Amino acid sequence: MHSKQQRLTKEKSKSNKNLVIGSIIATLIAITPYLFYLHESVPDTEVWNTFLFTYSSGYYDSAQIAIWVVLGKLIPLYLLFLWFFTCRHWWYHTLLVPIAMYVYQIFDVLNKDVVSVDSNQLIYLIPIMAVIIPSIYLIRARIFNKINEANKSLEELEDEFKISPKNFWDKVKQYF
Repeated sequence: MHSKQQRLTKEKSKSNKNLVIGSIIATLIAITPYLFYLHESVPDTEVWNTFLFTYSSGYYDSAQIAIWVVLGKLIPLYLLFLWFFTCRHWWYHTLLVPIAMYVYQIFDVLNKDVVSVDSNQLIYLIPIMAVIIPSIYLIRARIFNKINEANKSLEELEDEFKISPKNFWDKVKQYF
């Protein structure tokens, strides 16, 4: 009787933890429109002086436009990171391709000598795609081979291929 009560307490604790984590993630997603419109608080001048830093927008001629462009790249990257670190499907590594694309675009935007913001990014993504796409295809092939050999559903097979680290830092550590 005592172990049953401990098990129920653990399940309730885990449920509460999942509720808190889910609420935090939902809040992080819900605030994205507010984060995107932060550019409206930036003055429409070439030089933006704050008590922390001074920003001079050479290429865009307006600090507000420069921040708008950067936020237009950072917000999708932010959402992709949230998706990547919370996704439990076997294919979540494919999210690294758009993540790499947005990281490249952000560096490209921040580069003062840039002429065309979204050019030649595919060339830099080819090495990343060359690793990720075949890996995902091989995992998919293994899943469908197991489907043909066994009487398991696709969800049961996806569960076999899931990498389930215990916490956020374990998930981060598996990539480095």
